[in-house]
Amino acid sequence: MIAFPQTTEIIVRPMRLDDLEQVHEIDRVSFSMPWPPSSYRYELVENRFSLLYVAEAHLPGEGSRVVGMIVLWLIMDEAHIATLAVQTEYRSRGISQRMLTIALQESIRRGAHLATLEVRSQNKIAQALYRRFRFKVVGHRPRYYQDNKEDALLMTVDLRQIDEQGLTYLEWLASVARRSDSIIWK
Repeated sequence: MIAFPQTTEIIVRPMRLDDLEQVHEIDRVSFSMPWPPSSYRYELVENRFSLLYVAEAHLPGEGSRVVGMIVLWLIMDEAHIATLAVQTEYRSRGISQRMLTIALQESIRRGAHLATLEVRSQNKIAQALYRRFRFKVVGHRPRYYQDNKEDALLMTVDLRQIDEQGLTYLEWLASVARRSDSIIWK
């Protein structure tokens, strides 16, 4: 496992064509059924309803590399999280949270009222992340995943909600983005 330097700067930015090789590698090591590289290219170049972001780590003396990615589809007034992954040695550092925050903020700005996703029923870490973002389980898709016939949970969050402090979901996301951790965010 690679040490994660305290001075590492992480930038979340829109995905570019020159990121695709690194994005596919993250997908390949993260999922048993990775997308083919052509799918990311399609989402980036042809699908005008996709939002794609990467987390890029700037390592002192080593340059930069893509360490996380998220793809989200805007379908009418719904944001569907298609995929989200972080390179193994960069997990548990808040990178998924940051990418999800930025993607959901942009989805709301573009008119999304609801966010949805499917998550493996056994992926408790991902489910915990989504619950922190107020997603709730609203359905169950039996044998959804083709590799092992694992069930999927359908989770959603109302992006128009107002919490008990009177904050809209967008305002709450802004407060999440302001919270600091060991990463220098740009």
